[in-house]
Amino acid sequence: MQHKLAHNTARRFDIVVAGGGLVGMAIAYGLVRAGKRVAVCDGADSAHRAARGNFGLVWVQGKGGRCLPYAQWSRESSERWGAFAAQLQRKTGVDAGFERPGGIELCETIEQLEAGRQLLESIRARDASLTYEVLDIHALKARVPSASDKLAGALYSPHDGHASPLYTLRAMQQAFALAGGTYLPHHEVREIRPYVGRFEIDTPHGTLEAERVVLAAGLDNQRLAPMVGMLAPITPLRGQIMVTERLAPFLDYPTLVVRQTPEGSVLLGDSAEAVGFDDGQTRAVMADIARRARTAFPVLGHARIVRAWGALRIMTPDGLPVYEESSTHPGAFLAICHSGVTLAAAHADVIAPWIAGGARPSILDPFVATRFSNSTDAHVL
Repeated sequence: MQHKLAHNTARRFDIVVAGGGLVGMAIAYGLVRAGKRVAVCDGADSAHRAARGNFGLVWVQGKGGRCLPYAQWSRESSERWGAFAAQLQRKTGVDAGFERPGGIELCETIEQLEAGRQLLESIRARDASLTYEVLDIHALKARVPSASDKLAGALYSPHDGHASPLYTLRAMQQAFALAGGTYLPHHEVREIRPYVGRFEIDTPHGTLEAERVVLAAGLDNQRLAPMVGMLAPITPLRGQIMVTERLAPFLDYPTLVVRQTPEGSVLLGDSAEAVGFDDGQTRAVMADIARRARTAFPVLGHARIVRAWGALRIMTPDGLPVYEESSTHPGAFLAICHSGVTLAAAHADVIAPWIAGGARPSILDPFVATRFSNSTDAHVL
């Protein structure tokens, strides 16, 4: 459906969300669910979309090593995901594919296993609710018989799960529309003009007016944030993924490097490259992904790869999210996050009510962009 606005006329909403990806749609769905008149301004299909490169993990394990609230925030969303997915399916008939059997981090060496154990123990020591288990190779194979004998073991956490990024996005879009939301594809935000108590949002097809505006446009937040007096220190980080043909079920748990979907296809991934805005694929990275996958699961040795691609993640200097309201232009909100699947439920259930006018949840206190004013730390998840 084509959505056009006549030039020199404005359509009025309570809230306009810039960005129709996993983060923007989760927030928009939460807002329209709360009775707000919401429009989502989205770009073209050719835009960089993290949903295409998202591995689909709802992951808590290992997060929060130097920022405990990040682990707690991730766990809160993981706990909410079951009800969130069920609600989406009731409203739309779309199954997001969510399962929460716990997650396994595979370790090739004893040193990796011990380093992982120390990290998880340091987190558990500060919050005993963030639990884990250390699996030696015998315990691992008892749980995952297809795992290779060459592995040293694994770390297991019951908080982890997985879902389909694309089905999740589709379900949120449909639920948003059914609840009365206005989705505007090909309406990328060109300019935001703040006034007292309202904002004007220019798009290629006209101008929108809103009392509040949410910047959830991924990498484009860097351009948009200064328009409302905010800072969005983000850089792209490429991840590459391969998908196999459908195989007989062999893996009941998500891992960081291999994940089997309910349909039987297998995702292979876990790469991170600082290469600017290049979302292509490279032979060297693909070969390393394949090597790690075969090392973990010999059954993949003869699996046929049917698709491969690269996509860009959105990363702050320390890898943590940003949720902030502009101090100079109240009513403008910034949302930056590279864990769009993990945090989707919390974005709809917790972030949206705050943006709609509720109190800011205290768990968000560390996640403000001003933390970068005097810090150059990077990737401290």
